[in-house]
Amino acid sequence: MSKQKQLELKKNMKPFEKANSKSSIKQLFNTIPPFFLLWFLSYQSLSISIWLSLALSFVAAGLIVRMFIIFHDCAHQSFFKNPKANRILGTITGIITHFAFEKWKRSHAIHHATSGNLDKRGTGDIWTMTVNEYINASFWTRLSYRLYRNPVVMFGLGPIFLFCVENRFNRKGAKRKERMNTYFINVSIVLIYALLIWTIGWQALLMIQLPILFVSGVLGIWLFYVQHQFEDSYFENEDEWDYVKAAVDGSSYYKLPKIMQWLTGNIGFHHVHHLSPRVPNYHLEKAHESTPPLQKATTITLASSLESIRFRLYDEKNKTFVSFREVKKLMEKPSLQPISDK
Repeated sequence: MSKQKQLELKKNMKPFEKANSKSSIKQLFNTIPPFFLLWFLSYQSLSISIWLSLALSFVAAGLIVRMFIIFHDCAHQSFFKNPKANRILGTITGIITHFAFEKWKRSHAIHHATSGNLDKRGTGDIWTMTVNEYINASFWTRLSYRLYRNPVVMFGLGPIFLFCVENRFNRKGAKRKERMNTYFINVSIVLIYALLIWTIGWQALLMIQLPILFVSGVLGIWLFYVQHQFEDSYFENEDEWDYVKAAVDGSSYYKLPKIMQWLTGNIGFHHVHHLSPRVPNYHLEKAHESTPPLQKATTITLASSLESIRFRLYDEKNKTFVSFREVKKLMEKPSLQPISDK
C-alpha cells in the first residue's frame, strides 16, 4: 500500500472519530445497570439453584467484557468528547472491571504505537518470541516462554495473575497521577468487597464474583490474544515497520455472532480500532463497512480462531506463526543450532 493510499485510509476514518454523547449514554445504560441486575439475580438465585446462579454469573461476565470496552474507549479518549468525563468514567469502570485506569491507559497506548514492531515488544502485548530468538535462548527462557504460552497457564492462571497482581501494583517509575489512580481503585475495590462481605457473606460473594471475574478474564485474554496471533499476522523490524500496515495487516477482523459482537463491544473490528483508536466502539462497524480497503483485512471466525492456539513463535523468514513442534524439528538439525539473528 502506497503512502498516499495510507493517508487516504487514515483520512477516511475522520468522520467516525467523533464521539456521540447519545450513543455513549445509551451504551452505558444498556451495559452497567443490566450487569448489576444480573449480579443481584445471581445472588437471589443461590437459594434456588447454584447452577442458575452460575449461569447468570456467566452472562454478567459477558457484560463485564462489554464494560471493559467502555473503559478501553475512555483510555483512548474516544468514548466522550470531554477528556475529564473519560477519566472519571474510566476510573469508575476500572473499579468494576478491576483494572487500574491510568496504568493501563499508558501501557495500551504503547501497545498501539509498537504493535507488530519486533524491536519494540514487551509493553502492553502478548509475549511473542521469534524462531531465532527461541532457538538461541537459554533453557530457562525457553521453559518460561513455553509455560507462558501454554493455554492452561495463559487462560487458566492468566486471569488470576491479571486481577490479583498485574492490575494491583504500579510499575516502577510511575508518575504520581498514575500511582494515585491505582491506589484509589484498589482502595475502592477493597471497600466494596468489605461491604459485600458484611451484607451477604464471603461465601456468597465468592460464588458470584469469582465466576464473573474468571470468565471475563478468560474472554478478555482470548480476545486480545487471537486478534494479533493469527497465521499471516504482521511483524517487522523498526526500519521496515509501518503503522498503517501493522494496523490493517497485523490486526484481524474477528467475525463473531451478533450477540457476541454486542457483548464484546465491536472489538472484533480490531483492524479498524488499530488504524484509528479515536473511533468509538459503536462506530467501528460503520467504519469497516464504509471503507472497502479495510474489508480486505484477515477475517477469522469462532471456528478458525481456535487454530491460533498452536501459533507459538513467529517465523521472520516465512512471515508466519509456527508451533513448538515445527521448531523442534528445526532444532534437531545440527546446522541450525544456534541460529544468528543477523
